[in-house]
This record gives sequence, structure tokens and C-alpha cells, in this order.
Amino acid sequence: MELRLLAVGDVVGEPGLAFLSKHLRELKKKYGVHFTVVNGENCSGVGILPQQAEELFAAGADVVTLGNHTWNRMQIKRMIEENRYLLRPANYTSLAPGRGFGVYDGPQGLRIGVMNLIGRCEMDCNFDNPFFKADALLKEADCDLVIVDLHAEATSEKGAMAWYLDGRAQALWGTHTHVPTADCRILPKGLGFVTDVGMVGPMHSVLGMDPEQAVGRFLGALPRRFESAHGPCQINSVLFTIDTRKKCCLSVERIDLFEETKEKL
Repeated sequence: MELRLLAVGDVVGEPGLAFLSKHLRELKKKYGVHFTVVNGENCSGVGILPQQAEELFAAGADVVTLGNHTWNRMQIKRMIEENRYLLRPANYTSLAPGRGFGVYDGPQGLRIGVMNLIGRCEMDCNFDNPFFKADALLKEADCDLVIVDLHAEATSEKGAMAWYLDGRAQALWGTHTHVPTADCRILPKGLGFVTDVGMVGPMHSVLGMDPEQAVGRFLGALPRRFESAHGPCQINSVLFTIDTRKKCCLSVERIDLFEETKEKL
């Protein structure tokens, strides 16, 4: 069969969460999506609260992945420990609660392995090497397909990981920068790849942040709590179509929805 996987970019603030809740199920229906992974680490601006994670699942996410802001809202700690559909990066220190890899039921008995990793370039260095961690997880994985959310700053690190896992995973997408990239492609051994999915949140913003606040940070203003921008929102996502028998990606397509036009690019 052909599995249609939707990867959704970082959901930013309450505006992004509300817009996704309104439109994700219609997107899934329109494109015949079988499985959906949403990065939710910015639902609270920086971090995610348990109620916000529940809203993502209610909106249609099968698995929610996180990133470098996982622990900015410590209220999520218990949910990360107890809910196997909520993943934090697998290469956090071994002392961190929760998990970064899970195997989930897909259509027709398909077992889908979802891996959440975090990069080290230009990020907090207190992470294990994501390449070695991916090797260890794949060695023990008991599933039919493997898909990866790599939460990283450096485009080179994301690209290198894609080539490293080509032939061992079927899809890899980047999150974290909140900027959608135009390099959707399939590598020689069948891995579908895009450097960054983008974000879900206010369009007239700086990475979802109020522009005035963002400019102020670069002008030396005093730090203050993250403030989401206002106005129309967008959804950035990428659709991977995977041949489950050959275990290779067949197509990688951007699916972007804008509140002003509500039309795909």
C-alpha cells in the first residue's frame, strides 16, 4: 500500500494551536492522510502545557514531537512520562523522563516507528550525538517503517542526517527554524527529505513572534515573556507518500494553508 504521512511544522502559541485545531482534520481528509506527526514544542510560546498537548491530539495529531523547549514548561513532565504518543528528543541525557522513539499502529496492521532527535550545532550542547543515537534506536527497532523529526538549527546537520539514514528510514524532516524550505526531494535509497517543514502560527510575525518584540531583542531591549503575533495564520506541512512494500518514499509535497486565501500553494 501507499502510506500518506503528514508532517506538521512547529505550532506557535495559542493562535497557531487554534488555527491547526480548526483546519487539520480537513487537510487530512482532503489529502487522504493516514498518519500525522505534529511538532508542538512552541504551543506555549516556549514549551508546551498538558492541555495544549491534548488539544493537538484532539485536532488530529497521531504523535506529537518536541524539541529544545521541551522543559520550558515543567508541567508537561508527567505527561511525557505517561503518554507514549508524546515524544521528546531521544538524544536528551539518559536522565530525562519520557522517550524519543515509539512504534505506532498504522493502516492494515502497519507498524510505524517515529523517531524524535535534536541537533547539536548552534544548540544546547548537553545532548548526545544524534547520529549515534539514531544508530542505536534503529538497531533495536521492531517496525515496518521509520520516520524522523530532526529538531535542529543547522541546515547542514539536517541534510547530513538525511543522507546518513537514507536506506534505513523512509522519511526525515527538519523542524525548529519555523521557516519552510523548498528542497523537498527523495534521496537515492528512497528516503524522503525536506530541510524544514516551517511552522503553524501568525503569518505577519518573526517566527510567530510579535514583530515589535523581535526587533526590540536585536536593538538591545530588556528580555520579556514571548508574545505571539496577531492576525491571519498559516499551516506549513509536508506530505510524504511511502511505498510500504518497497520501503521507499514515492513523493514529497509541501501542503501550506493560509488564513487569508485558504488555498494550497
